[in-house]
Amino acid sequence: MAAAERREAILEALYQRREDKMTNLAHEFGVTRQTIKNDIDVLSLTHPEIEVRTGRYGGGVFIKPGFRSDRKYLKPAEQELLEKLSHQLTGTDLATMQGLLNRLTL
Repeated sequence: MAAAERREAILEALYQRREDKMTNLAHEFGVTRQTIKNDIDVLSLTHPEIEVRTGRYGGGVFIKPGFRSDRKYLKPAEQELLEKLSHQLTGTDLATMQGLLNRLTL
C-alpha cells in the first residue's frame, strides 16, 4: 500500500472510531509506529480535526469532538480572512458572515 493510500485509510479509520492508539494503527496497517506518526503529522497539516495527545494511558490520535466528516470546514487561514473581513460588515451582511463562520468552523 502506497503512503497516500495508507493515509486515506488511516483517516477513514479515525473518522469511524473517533480515536485510536498509534501502535494499534501500526499493527493494522503493517508499518512501524514511527511511520504512523509521520502519516499523522502529514495528515494534520490538512486536517485540523486530527488531534494527537501524549500520555501513557490517555494518549493517542483523536478526531475533535463535534467534527463530522460529511461536513465542509474552513482551513485556519480561510477562517482568519473571513473574520478580518467581517469587521467591515454591518447588518444582515454581518449576520450572514457570522452564520457562515459558525457553520464552517470547528
